[in-house]
Amino acid sequence: MPIIEITSLAAAGLEPYSALTDAQLRNNAHIFIAESPKVIERALDAGFRPLSLLCERKHIAGDAAAIIARCGDIPVYTGERSLLASLTGYTLTRGVLCAMQRSTQPTVCDVCRGARRVVVIDGVVDTTNVGAIFRSAAALGIDAVLLTPQSCDPLNRRAVRVSMCSVFLVPWTWLPAPVSSLKELGFRTAAMALTDKSVSIDNDQLVNEEKLAIIMGNEGDGLAADVISAADYVVRIPMAYGVDSLNVAAAAAVAFWQLRAR
Repeated sequence: MPIIEITSLAAAGLEPYSALTDAQLRNNAHIFIAESPKVIERALDAGFRPLSLLCERKHIAGDAAAIIARCGDIPVYTGERSLLASLTGYTLTRGVLCAMQRSTQPTVCDVCRGARRVVVIDGVVDTTNVGAIFRSAAALGIDAVLLTPQSCDPLNRRAVRVSMCSVFLVPWTWLPAPVSSLKELGFRTAAMALTDKSVSIDNDQLVNEEKLAIIMGNEGDGLAADVISAADYVVRIPMAYGVDSLNVAAAAAVAFWQLRAR
C-alpha cells in the first residue's frame, strides 16, 4: 500500500477528511468516515469497501498495522498528530480514520421483510442519541431501524462509535414516506408521546401485537401532531417523582424491552 506523507492540509486525496461536511458525506459524496481500528474492522466485516486511510505515523506499525494489511492497496495518508488534528478538527481516536464507500441503501420492504418489531427514528438529530438507539435496538431484539430524512445519519462517525458498531449489525434504511405507510406492510404503529389518549406501555393489547413499529420523536419537540394522530397507539412510560419524560435514547431502550416480540 502507498504511504503518503502529508505536510499540507491542501494535499490531494484528503477531501473526505477535511473539506466535506457531515451533510455532504451523507447526501453527496457517498462516503462515510470510520474512526478507530475496532470500528474500521467492524465496517470491513460488514462488507464496506475502504477507499483510503488517515493514520498517525506512529500507528502505522502499531494499532493500525492489521487494518492497513487488511485494506490492501489503498492510499495511507500520514503525518504528525498535531497536523492531523488540525486537518480533521479533532484528535484521532487511536490514531486512524478510514474513508469508506457507502453501500446501496436497501428499500423499506427489504429491511422489514420478516420483521416483527421495528423502530422509526423520526427527526432525532443528535448523533449520540441515534447511536444509543441503535445499540439498544441491537441488544433488545429490534429487527430493523427506519429513519425519517430529518434524522441524523447513522454512519456519522460519532453515531457509529456510540452505537458500538451496531449500525453495522441491525438492518436500517431511510423512510421517505409517512410513518403511516408501514401499515401497508402489516405493522401497527405505536407513537411514544404524552397525550390525553396515551396508553401505558404495559397495555396487554399493545404488548401482544404481532407486528409493531415503535416511533421515537425529536429530542426537543417530540413527534408531530399528524404522526401522533395517525398512530394506532399513543404510548406513555409511567414515571415517578413528577418526571414527565425521558431522554429519547433512554425511552427507546425501555420501549424496546417492554414491547419486544413475545
